[in-house]
Amino acid sequence: MEGELRQSASIGVGTPGAISVETGLVKNSNSTVLNGRPLHRDLAERLKREIRIANDANCFSLSEASDGAAQGFATVFGVILGTGVGGGLVVHGRIVEGRNAIAGEWGHNPLPWPQLDDLPGAPCYCGKRGCIETFLSGRGLARGYERRSGRLLDALEITAKAGHGDADSGETVAEYEDRLARGLAHVVNIVDPDVIVLGGGLSNIQRLYKNVPRLMRRYVFSDTFDTPLVPAQHGDSSGVRGAAWLWPSP
Repeated sequence: MEGELRQSASIGVGTPGAISVETGLVKNSNSTVLNGRPLHRDLAERLKREIRIANDANCFSLSEASDGAAQGFATVFGVILGTGVGGGLVVHGRIVEGRNAIAGEWGHNPLPWPQLDDLPGAPCYCGKRGCIETFLSGRGLARGYERRSGRLLDALEITAKAGHGDADSGETVAEYEDRLARGLAHVVNIVDPDVIVLGGGLSNIQRLYKNVPRLMRRYVFSDTFDTPLVPAQHGDSSGVRGAAWLWPSP
């Protein structure tokens, strides 16, 4: 294709985890095979060109801030709810990576305002217990249902059964909503973004957008709370689009 066009393409990559500031190697990836590997350098060497690489949740957030559901908002917090739980912060159209390249990593903080059913929390691949990711990932939702019913279903099956009035499923999704509200309220208390955008498979649970903001009011440290919680405009393509946005438009 490049030969036909007679020009080289720019390449942006969104990946789980981040590139360590100290070593230049991948760290914190839930695709653990990448950790400790020089992914950035390997790709640049193999493809013979500069590669721009960023955390996949950062790419998702950049996409939605640039021309998606968060377009026009100054401070955007993007959330991935899927196999893992990621987050990215974009301010005035620029990714905020932070001094240690971990800005937005809310999924590896403990679930705030824990309740008895939250303790001690499941082990996380990062080596700790009770990380937000262990509660709010698809596996976390399934674990809550299994605790109630003794059966293991995936997240889509659970939410479908909740919509048809199944008691165990309904209680599980309600518990998930409260946990999501607590986790996001903690982010609001620190960052106070102008909008929160949800992506990933669990962002397709439509009741979240009505119920979670209402629940967040219990936990946000303010007399008022009106931060929009919105689904991604570009869906599953947003992370890939954000990787392209790592390069300036021609």
